[in-house]
Amino acid sequence: MISPDRKVCAMKKNRTLATLLSLCILFCLLSTTGIAAGPATIDNADIVGAGATFPAPLYQRWIKEFGKQVSDFTLFYDAVGSGDGIKRFMSEKVAFGASDAAMDDEQISKVERGVQLIPATAGIIVLAYNLPDLGGRLRLSRKVYTDIFFGKIKKWNDPRIAELNPNLKLPEIHIATVCRSDSSGTTWAFSNHLSAVSDSWRDQGPGRGKKIDWPGNSMSGRYNEGVAMKIKLSRGSIGYVEYGIAKRAFLDMAALENKEGRFVEPTDSSGTVTLANTSTRMPSNLRMFLPDPDGEDSYPIVTYTWLLLYSSYPDKIEADRVKKFVRWGLTDGQSFAKDYGYAPLPEPVASSALKALDNIR
Repeated sequence: MISPDRKVCAMKKNRTLATLLSLCILFCLLSTTGIAAGPATIDNADIVGAGATFPAPLYQRWIKEFGKQVSDFTLFYDAVGSGDGIKRFMSEKVAFGASDAAMDDEQISKVERGVQLIPATAGIIVLAYNLPDLGGRLRLSRKVYTDIFFGKIKKWNDPRIAELNPNLKLPEIHIATVCRSDSSGTTWAFSNHLSAVSDSWRDQGPGRGKKIDWPGNSMSGRYNEGVAMKIKLSRGSIGYVEYGIAKRAFLDMAALENKEGRFVEPTDSSGTVTLANTSTRMPSNLRMFLPDPDGEDSYPIVTYTWLLLYSSYPDKIEADRVKKFVRWGLTDGQSFAKDYGYAPLPEPVASSALKALDNIR
């Protein structure tokens, strides 16, 4: 028989280990997405940008590599989420913003200096899960993962999941979805996809938005890193998160059914393949969404992510610095995209984005 004192010690030890694990995961994730680059801080950098956490690891790498070539000014990117990034940009608190949900016409009309959207990279959103000893990769159909986030499928051994995964050891435990608590472009892209594949989600459900009132048994996390950490620590959980962050957190990721009915696994090349299969041409305003991409081997949840620049800057030096950095990112910087699980821009898209820089005064 275990004494009460030993039980208390064991419980304290487990809580301590869980806390240390949480801190380690958060430290590892933040060290890859980055909050600061080099000596620059939000208070002393010459050029400050803020916004989406989805592309933050790539933007931090850009700042690092760009800084090796340009030493006459410094940059800082504050990964605060797409919603806050747009707010800071609209209130002119930053030199540029960043969002996975491109600003809409109403938002753009409120910016007196004008707005130039610049697609910077693209990537995939994965459904990462915590199911130890499953015995293989989970497969989820469009109907099934929509109903999971609808709260209609409540247990992992539900017959609809079991039918798709006959060889896996599905536990009889409740499903807990992990969703973003902050205003997020990742949420917008994921809910836009759900709205495209499910009339019920679009018309009777939460629909699409940067912040969603998620139904069912849902937990919340702030930023992509927060969602990844919650999944890592919560058995039976599943959540939507940027691929590169899920990969660096060593999370299991589901193979998802695409528009052609095929199950596609998330890989380093999934985004590149999907963009190559997309025949739609980028419109003149450089705002194009891919809520349900065509292509037999396309991954189903992919999104461009945008830098938000002003059409005019009162300070010519600031304008030139912003344009110089973004031009480097659209050219030399694209070579770093695959290192972090993003898809380099297709050549026609990169060319259109470079031309758009000429519109900035």
